[in-house]
Amino acid sequence: MNMITNPILRGFHPDPSICRAGEDYYIATSTFEWFPGVRIHHSRDLVHWKPIQSPLTRTSQLHMEGNIDSGGVWAPCLSYDNGVFYLIYTDVKSRVGAFKDTHNYLVTATNIEGPWSEPVYLNSSGFDPSLFHDEDGRKWLVNMIWDHRKGKNRFSGIVLQEFSVQEHKLTGPAVNIFKGTELGLTEAPHLYKYKGYYYLLTAEGGTGYEHAVTVARSRTLQGPYEVDPANPILTSYGRPDLKLQKAGHGSLVETHTGEWYMAHLVGRPVNGQFCTLGRETALQQCTWSEDGWLRLASGDRYPEVQVPAPKIKPHPFEPAPEMDHFDQPMLRSDWNTLRIPPDPTWLSLTERPGYLRLRGMESMSSTHRQSMVARRLQAFACEAETCLEFAPDHPQQMAGLILYYDTKDYLYLRVTYHEEKGQCLGIIQSRYGVYDELLEDIPLKSVNGIRLKVVVDHDRACFYYALQDDPSWYPAGGWFDITHLSDESPEYIRFTGTYIGLCVQDLGGTRKHADFDYFVYKETNSTTI
Repeated sequence: MNMITNPILRGFHPDPSICRAGEDYYIATSTFEWFPGVRIHHSRDLVHWKPIQSPLTRTSQLHMEGNIDSGGVWAPCLSYDNGVFYLIYTDVKSRVGAFKDTHNYLVTATNIEGPWSEPVYLNSSGFDPSLFHDEDGRKWLVNMIWDHRKGKNRFSGIVLQEFSVQEHKLTGPAVNIFKGTELGLTEAPHLYKYKGYYYLLTAEGGTGYEHAVTVARSRTLQGPYEVDPANPILTSYGRPDLKLQKAGHGSLVETHTGEWYMAHLVGRPVNGQFCTLGRETALQQCTWSEDGWLRLASGDRYPEVQVPAPKIKPHPFEPAPEMDHFDQPMLRSDWNTLRIPPDPTWLSLTERPGYLRLRGMESMSSTHRQSMVARRLQAFACEAETCLEFAPDHPQQMAGLILYYDTKDYLYLRVTYHEEKGQCLGIIQSRYGVYDELLEDIPLKSVNGIRLKVVVDHDRACFYYALQDDPSWYPAGGWFDITHLSDESPEYIRFTGTYIGLCVQDLGGTRKHADFDYFVYKETNSTTI
């Protein structure tokens, strides 16, 4: 029997929305402040998944310059109906305190890889919107509604409103169809119709270790909705022994072979608490009970690592190569930039063929214009390597290899300039917003062709460097704790995951450039070079 191994999308891939078009399957996941917006993976068998072109590639679709940490794209919903793909997404501008500014949009395409349309604005009443295509051809938007008022339930229910395809707007009244269960924090609504019932799938319990999936149903679209007596139908809460924690935020798909699966998010903590890889995507097989309720095929409510695959012929994809030689005119699909798209004013793959050239812009604290190109950390044991050419002449100029969570948390092996030492190498850190320098700067005779490496081993990381014409690697400092590169901050709620990246800063505004010859990312079981 073929098996699905969870998580199917490792590393930062939260809030999955799964859909089917014929015999092709797609999952869209949140990208928050990383550009391009929305990550889409394709599969033919639900076992093997491959990333494809992201849909939000233009600032006219997604303008995130200035967006807060863990703002940007929340919880996209991808659906397919009569030859058209529909993508609903939220661009979150504020999320801390009483108010949330959450703008919801729709884009469409007849080909999953685009081109995708310009966005249609929908509403800003809450987040986690999704689009339901009813059997009569009408389309309905559902989203949670946010109530900022003192003494009110902030998660005040699920709102339903019709969407007119002809008019490209919401029409008619917005009706609150579901107030949630006693678990609270009701969000992430998805509607499905099966054997005469409308089923409302929601996420409840918050995005942490009490996360869960709950179900309610009704004979009519606007309710009233009857709560499943077995709720929650999926959760990890109360089972700290499970490898997959934080199970919640589900969406459903029926295969072309008539089987049902739920895509949902999970987290895999290190040290029992810290999800340094971010929230990931898993699949569970589902069945329908005799009385018409959705159930996990395993017979309980807990996520499994190994799940039976559907009765579909396996369809594997070629894995991406470990090394990027930067010999193509465009960045590979595994690269992301922060808040802004790559453009020739700060990034080039052609000015010096075979190199990635980055021009320094703002600091790692900036929510506007950082010169950073990064990829997801997707394994607990891995290493990344690059070769840097950089000629700084001022302490405000830096370039190197970074482990980055957000503006408050990163660990950075960087080349810079010191007034007495000249060009030098050191490590800087921000931990919950507190800046530190972890290594006394090491003088360098030359930074033409300096190689930089980071080795990650679960809850720690170690940096190394190698000088030109010297094959030996030298440790830069020792092992550093990286558990602060996770959702689990003691001070604030956040939602992304750790990235490994290349970046350049020029805080003086002269846009000093750095050239990166290659980048290697590989997973390993070793903790030493």
